[in-house]
Amino acid sequence: MIGVVVPAHNEEAYLEGCLEALLQAIDHPRLRGETVNVAVVLDTCHDGSAAIARRHPVTVLEVAGPNVGMARHAGAQWLLARGARWLAFTDADSRVSADWLASQCSVGSDVVCGGIRLAEWERLPVALRQNYLGYDHGEQRIYGANLGVCALAYQAVGGFKPLRCHEDVQLVRALEAGGYRVAWDRTARVTTSAREDARAPDGFGALIKALK
Repeated sequence: MIGVVVPAHNEEAYLEGCLEALLQAIDHPRLRGETVNVAVVLDTCHDGSAAIARRHPVTVLEVAGPNVGMARHAGAQWLLARGARWLAFTDADSRVSADWLASQCSVGSDVVCGGIRLAEWERLPVALRQNYLGYDHGEQRIYGANLGVCALAYQAVGGFKPLRCHEDVQLVRALEAGGYRVAWDRTARVTTSAREDARAPDGFGALIKALK
């Protein structure tokens, strides 16, 4: 079984699109009918995120944070307890491609770090696009919105730590230190919002704001 974790902290504006894209990805023919369970982890939500999530064939969990590392780990633990062999992670303000999950599972590595593209790229200010490309060029960047790890490796390093930001970087660094194979796959990108109202301090939204 494959597990997908989506943490959500007041994401009613984006969650519907995120889940619709995921439902297409989990039905990809290259997965050969393998069961895929999606866990949406509602992290201290006070908006309509819960109602949106419950309209879809996903499992809804609730945690009290807000703490994205704790939310990701709670979803992972729930899926591991039900036999997940692979864990995929994305964000509620992101849309995965139809082959996202199939691509992750076919790389043949312990960890897959994928890339992202910003939504409505052509409409973003020119200065922001230039600064973003300059900041990102040539770096091996880690995004919680496009990350996959085999269950055994995740458990071996203790999973995500309860960090409010950079929990994804900490996990991958721990996996690297443990000798696990990390694949930097930029072919299966995830489209994520370019919003500035960051859900996590010093997270991706804060970066976008700084680059304007």
